[in-house]
Amino acid sequence: MDLRIFTEPQQGATYDTLLAVAKATEDLGFDAFFRSDHYLKMGSGDGLPGPTDAWITLAGLARETRRIRLGTLMTAATFRLPGVLAIQVAQVDQMSGGRVELGLGAGWAEEEHKAYGIPFPKEKFGRLEEQLEIVTGLWATEVGRTFDFHGKYYDLTDSPALPKPAQPKIPVLIGGHGATRTPRLAARYADEFNIPFASVEDSERQFGRVRAAAEQAGRKADEIIYSNVLVACVGKDDQEVARRAAAIGREVDELKTNGLAGSPAEVVDKIGRYAETGARRFYFQILDLNDLDHLDLISSEVQAQLS
Repeated sequence: MDLRIFTEPQQGATYDTLLAVAKATEDLGFDAFFRSDHYLKMGSGDGLPGPTDAWITLAGLARETRRIRLGTLMTAATFRLPGVLAIQVAQVDQMSGGRVELGLGAGWAEEEHKAYGIPFPKEKFGRLEEQLEIVTGLWATEVGRTFDFHGKYYDLTDSPALPKPAQPKIPVLIGGHGATRTPRLAARYADEFNIPFASVEDSERQFGRVRAAAEQAGRKADEIIYSNVLVACVGKDDQEVARRAAAIGREVDELKTNGLAGSPAEVVDKIGRYAETGARRFYFQILDLNDLDHLDLISSEVQAQLS
């Protein structure tokens, strides 16, 4: 059972704060540090000191960590051209010694595109499909050969398809709640399928769709890792749970319904219910990035019971 730490820096975080969380993630034995890819805060809070770029952040962390996996949930396909993205991710993978994973999604927050002058196309899913084909195709092209792609949205001619990642294959994560196109896309490209902030019942339903799509595509369903991302609010007692819930502006009962919240025993029990659906990897969404004691508790009292 892999436990990973997932952060939302657009809500307000410096690089140094993210570095501290990443180092704690590594020191406490978690499997990976992941971050969102957004340029505007969401909900309350001031978002200060402002956004940090996902792949610049991961490049820095690649040089300042040694063991943990590093990745995004999810990089927005609207933010970067696919050829540029392939170069960026391959370079960060080299910088990390082969520890990078790419979560890639269609992009959805129109406001952040407007705020920073990023085009927000009407047809996003088709662009995502072409981006996946291009990025994975560039990485898979043999050195000395060129890569060509002529699609509806992107056109590449005689690309040298360089640089190459350090890993033979960078794991690709695809996720979401879509009932038809998303499972088909995951069946074709995903090494991992992630469903965000979903109930046990919805997770089981969506994992089943992805499994069916994989088998229809002639692929073994168990070749794909199935994972959940859920908000975390763990405390050694009720008072600590309440304090952590208040710090992120949430209610305890709501967090217990929709996330991994409560005592370590309650969280382990809930993870067990998700595991029965086929989930083998969990991303703990940590919203208070200054509370490193929270990570320590999850490591010592939750992860220890699952290892």
